Amino acid sequence: MSMEIFNSLQTRRKFCHGSVSLLASSIMLPNPLRASSSSATTIPLGFDNFSIRALGWKAPRLLDFASSHKLDTILFSDLDVYESLDSSYLKEIKQEAQNRGIVIHTGTGGICPTSKSFKDKHGTAEEHLRLLIRVAKEVGASVARCYLGTMKDRHGKGGIQNHITSTVQVLRKVKTVALNAGVKIAVENHAGDLHSRELVQLIERAGTEYVGATLDSGNATWTLEDPIDTLRNLAPYAISSGIRDSMVWKSKRGVKVQWTAMGEGCTDLDTFISEWKRLCPSLPMQLEIISGFAKEFPYLDPTFWPPYSTFLAEDFSRFLLISQKGKEIKPFSSPEGIEKKVAQQNYQLSQLEKSISFCKEKLSLGLQ
Repeated sequence: MSMEIFNSLQTRRKFCHGSVSLLASSIMLPNPLRASSSSATTIPLGFDNFSIRALGWKAPRLLDFASSHKLDTILFSDLDVYESLDSSYLKEIKQEAQNRGIVIHTGTGGICPTSKSFKDKHGTAEEHLRLLIRVAKEVGASVARCYLGTMKDRHGKGGIQNHITSTVQVLRKVKTVALNAGVKIAVENHAGDLHSRELVQLIERAGTEYVGATLDSGNATWTLEDPIDTLRNLAPYAISSGIRDSMVWKSKRGVKVQWTAMGEGCTDLDTFISEWKRLCPSLPMQLEIISGFAKEFPYLDPTFWPPYSTFLAEDFSRFLLISQKGKEIKPFSSPEGIEKKVAQQNYQLSQLEKSISFCKEKLSLGLQ
């Protein structure tokens, strides 16, 4: 993998400027806190509906929630969140969000046809992306989030590079559609599929004029990254986000990672927020709280490394430093006497609301 791809500063600066301008124009920011330059002192705050997926709420109820918690943005990260994909319904959602002063980012799942996780529910990968772009335009979103696949795609012949090529090919097929709609496609570093450096490669190969990044701080730890490194790598390309904290601790075979509510992990949040304000102050911080379970990464086993052989030692060493600060935490389990589904709903809601309060009160995030 050429280091020129990752160090093309001129391309990064050009794209970052374009992304900041795009977001500053789309987010209705009350003066004097208009985050249109690096002098901004606040970051727009929102959430991804996947945080409370167990509740099964549709778009109108989710907008109610965002409004009641005085949030600036919302990421509808799946197409099932809409009760209909008819233009008239989507335009009603657009109007409702505008009435509440909430900016919508829309999204969907995997769009890589060679990924093990690809589903043809919405047709081919190209048809899926075209649908996403239409939905984004009609709900008034300038950002459309999607992803490649999962960490399983790092295995097998050709590794992740094979799937990067497939994804780039699909993205190029919808370039004109995206540009005409005024929608940028925001590819996420998702479920351990892409290291942030690999996502940069994908974006630059596809074209930065219509493709950017959804920056996910939790998924960073699933590619053995310090989330601060991920932020620094993706900030020039980031146009959407999915943010949560992570706890990382040593295990017998390597490390374990458990995603957490904000403030309950071992991410250096002071540095993370400081870098966010410095690098991408107009980018909304959208909470995607997924917590309650741990995943082990057995890096002490030599058979673990082939799918990760391109990772830089300096990046991995900074990830290991996080584990020195972390401690083991227990997974979530349903309390006795409470139905499992209800317990899961209560847990997800409490984790998100706790994170919103932490971000507002401890990190001074949000414009309202």
